[in-house]
Amino acid sequence: MPFLVRPCSLQLILFLSLAGLTLLWSAPSSRGAEDRPNFLIILADDCTYRDLPVYGGENAKTPNLDRLASQGMTFERAYVSEAMCQPCRAELYTGQFPLRNGCAWNHSASRPSATSLPQHLAPLGYRTGIAGKVHVKPEEAFPFEPVAGFDPNCVRDPTQPHDLAPARDFFAKDSEQPFCLVIALVDPHVPWVMGDPSAYPPKKIKLPPNIADTPVTREAFSRYLAEITYMDGQVGEILETLEASGQASNTLVLFSSEQGAQFPGCKWTNWDTGLHTALLARWPGKIAEGVRTDAMVQYADVLPTLLEAAGGDPVPERYDGSSFLAVLTGQTQKHRVYVYGVHNNLPEGPAYPIRTVSDGTYRYIRNLSPDEIYIEKHLMGWKGTGKLNNPYWATWIANSWDDSHTYDLVKRYTHRPAEELYHTAADPYELNNLSSNADASEIRARLSAELDRWLESQGDPGAAQDTNEALQAARDGQHLYGIPAVAE
Repeated sequence: MPFLVRPCSLQLILFLSLAGLTLLWSAPSSRGAEDRPNFLIILADDCTYRDLPVYGGENAKTPNLDRLASQGMTFERAYVSEAMCQPCRAELYTGQFPLRNGCAWNHSASRPSATSLPQHLAPLGYRTGIAGKVHVKPEEAFPFEPVAGFDPNCVRDPTQPHDLAPARDFFAKDSEQPFCLVIALVDPHVPWVMGDPSAYPPKKIKLPPNIADTPVTREAFSRYLAEITYMDGQVGEILETLEASGQASNTLVLFSSEQGAQFPGCKWTNWDTGLHTALLARWPGKIAEGVRTDAMVQYADVLPTLLEAAGGDPVPERYDGSSFLAVLTGQTQKHRVYVYGVHNNLPEGPAYPIRTVSDGTYRYIRNLSPDEIYIEKHLMGWKGTGKLNNPYWATWIANSWDDSHTYDLVKRYTHRPAEELYHTAADPYELNNLSSNADASEIRARLSAELDRWLESQGDPGAAQDTNEALQAARDGQHLYGIPAVAE
């Protein structure tokens, strides 16, 4: 049944939501500031997790992220539920999956009744700010305190110089009040214009097997790697600023790479290189140094984790995620049994809805319009000056006639079967589809049934979601599909 919010009821909804939150959590006066950790969340933008050295990347140089990993915990299996900027950020900030919070497409909007980090942490005494890229809507659902200093425009050429002074001021604003600050960087989002590409000679790059090997691709990958290193430098400066503030010892730092990069098979897909994200966590005295965990987590789990760490009691009915605080503190190595993903292709190209589920070893993907061809306009098209487009796709096509591997990659990207099944643990780039393998039939059936269960729980209508009508309704705050969480 469609969920509709009338504009005239918006103020009442927001009042009741905030009132409910105040009742759900105890007042902050019962705990001292020293008992409530600060939170610092640093986000990269469009960075494939496997390109980072801490996850086995063989090209990029990231000394600051390497150091951060050595000081805390590296999550081997962390995921976003949609491999594009706005939906995954809405998931992170609300603790809810795309259909639940309402942001199920890029350049859309969450439900007007959705609530996020600021509303959930305020009853516990926190001030919550954001610097850099915001890219979530509507404003009333995401009332972050704006913090200057980092470019909010991910497609600016070049990225504006950053200034740590506003973050420094935010850290020091009130020593009696804990803070949560999100610093959302805009690198390595295209255009790849920052950093020093000469540090990555194209001929010496080791391309991943899901990327076709052409000279133009290598040149683009070089510039992408340069932006990763530039992003890493910003991470180092942010952490130095936190250290200088004297707050580092009582701050839980989270770094995430967000979804995959703007290369075919990464961003805008439900493959592992799209949905799998880097997640590093440091919390002195609470998280052991230099440890790795196989516990599966999703972005939706972050908000409940912060609430529990702050002394709150996150009500399960309000979230799709659940706290993994026990993983951070070393009490368990397990969290989720399954992780989920969706893709709605509008407005990034013609409709092409996809759904997926993974148990961390195997990934099952269901393409809901397999008779259509997949088109992503930024990767495969050209508009205006082409600053946001990538010319390497044409070279893939040109090489496909005499290079079977390139042909297979082009076919894989544009023509997809109704079902895909991958042994991701053994085939991390998911190039060998096992869906027709009789030996894997029980695994396929189990994952397919779990995906059906999850889609029903979310109120996901499938292909009907990826339509211009549904997208425009979401932009207007009149979401047609999805089952909202309780107490909204």
